[in-house]
Amino acid sequence: MNAGNESTINRSTAPVFVLGSPRSGTTLLYDMLISSGHFAVYLGESNVFNLLVPRFGDLRKRGNRERLLNAWLGSKLFRATGLDEQLIRTRILNECKHGGDFLSIVMGEVAKAQGVRRWAENSPEAMLHLPTIKKLIPHALVVHIIRDGRDVAASLGRLRYVRAFPWEDRHSIDGCGLYWEWMVQRGRRFGKDLGADYTEVHFEDLMAKPRETLAKVGEFIGQELDYDKIQRVGYGSIRRPNTSFGQESPAAGFNPVGRWKKSLSSQQLVRLESLIGSTLTDLGYVPATGGDQKGLSAQVGISRWLHRSYFRAKVWYKNDPLIRMLRPKMTSADIDDIVLAEDHAPPGLPTSV
Repeated sequence: MNAGNESTINRSTAPVFVLGSPRSGTTLLYDMLISSGHFAVYLGESNVFNLLVPRFGDLRKRGNRERLLNAWLGSKLFRATGLDEQLIRTRILNECKHGGDFLSIVMGEVAKAQGVRRWAENSPEAMLHLPTIKKLIPHALVVHIIRDGRDVAASLGRLRYVRAFPWEDRHSIDGCGLYWEWMVQRGRRFGKDLGADYTEVHFEDLMAKPRETLAKVGEFIGQELDYDKIQRVGYGSIRRPNTSFGQESPAAGFNPVGRWKKSLSSQQLVRLESLIGSTLTDLGYVPATGGDQKGLSAQVGISRWLHRSYFRAKVWYKNDPLIRMLRPKMTSADIDDIVLAEDHAPPGLPTSV
């Protein structure tokens, strides 16, 4: 076998991480992959790097592995795998040294049980751990899905996703837009170091040109993605759109593109584009107000700095080993509570009350 054929074969079996800012279409693209028939079907987000590893620490220590298993095996994250508890317990205790091992063992067993050769992952916050993921799972391929930040902010605002500062309204459109920008910028910066193992897809292209867009994704991952088959199988959000706009449905003319034009007030739009306008432009989106960051008022500038500092601080808080020691023991119920809440806000980014 020549090197070129070996590279092609390896790529066609490599795990695929579908990452991006929350509400950017990661779930939809992931569901398209698992509906294609070539990927293990796991209807959920593993939460390995954003929840399990930060809470249970260094998995080279058997005690940490045992504590992780005791909580995880009683949670919906395990039940969704359909795996034998004793089999996975034995493998994790004997073979797992880090989060990459844990995810690869679990998803590898799911794929084996279902008779397929590869698996995918779509926990959005895994974007923040991309360098670690690539180090621990070197053959992983990364698809970064990007959506118009104004639509993302409008969606997250309805969910009260980011805690508002006292001078902002409680939906915190500013914070949601800045969180989108922060996530996208980090993902693109990390992606530059991955070379041919990283690609970007725009949510709007997936909506307007699904066959063409899936063909490009298929070429990147070394796997044909048959759009007609994907539609027939239709796991998860393909048939039941994962929308924060509850009044919309496919039968009512469901269209998730360009919602910001109706859902954002003119005042919100001007302020939001003054914050993220240059990033929108860099990504090919056209600001409606011509706003950029050069003329920010002092209040808006402070808000921008505080939000980005807050996001960085939450990542530090979740991953600091000393903080971990002071936090209460995590149980299966805790995991389920967090996972159930993730439709509205991921752990570490509390919502407004």
